[in-house]
Amino acid sequence: MITAHTSNKHNLTVWLYNQSCEEDLYLQSGPTLCCTLDNVPLISKCGTLPPESCFFSLICSTGSFMVMVIVLLRYAHVIEKHQNCVLNTASLSTGWICAAGLIMVGNFQVDNAKVLHYVGAGIAFPTSMLFVCLQSALTYRLAKTQGEYNMAHLRLCMTLLAFGALVLSGVFFCQESFVLQHASAIFEWVFCVIIMLFYGTFAFEFAGMSSDTMVVLARGTLGPAGREHKVDTLGSLGGPIPHSQPHPHQPENMSIL
Repeated sequence: MITAHTSNKHNLTVWLYNQSCEEDLYLQSGPTLCCTLDNVPLISKCGTLPPESCFFSLICSTGSFMVMVIVLLRYAHVIEKHQNCVLNTASLSTGWICAAGLIMVGNFQVDNAKVLHYVGAGIAFPTSMLFVCLQSALTYRLAKTQGEYNMAHLRLCMTLLAFGALVLSGVFFCQESFVLQHASAIFEWVFCVIIMLFYGTFAFEFAGMSSDTMVVLARGTLGPAGREHKVDTLGSLGGPIPHSQPHPHQPENMSIL
């Protein structure tokens, strides 16, 4: 009798929750109902069935390539304008690891290859969080002007918000509750949006990129000291000093964007 009462109470709870669906619960048809734990709008669940799975793989693969390019350009830009350091190298490594995890997430859907999908998610989410933390610390370390310090403050705020969203998403994801599972989905989407906006802030640095950035990628390092040595060498040999070379201490123009 107690078991029957518990079962009826559970069914009533499910019925009340499903009132938010477009159709009443008893009018729904098909293999699944719209408001169950298997249909929570997590990012992974939005790309499990075709044709959504095709777009999901395409978006994740394209995003992975863009992450690799942005991380590489940021790495070269730091070397060109300042000098290489442990934070810069660590950011490059974590960014590329995140890109590898993102490829796994996009090409192994959760309903078809759950283990590989969760392995990719376990790589992509923590490394993306670590990347923004390293970049925030690197921005503070390299900041010299007020505009650069403002950018560092903005990135720090975005990092804290992303960390909070990631923690709450993970905690709620482990709970067997309709409401908490949906809350996990919301925080997961918030985390991804913040990370994408964080990548967008690199536009301020990339606006001041020059041809020397490509030299950094091709040859390894070319910091301000290297450019100054190059200019002094040309001057001592009596050769013309190229006017295209920027002065090593010239301040960054943050308004080019």
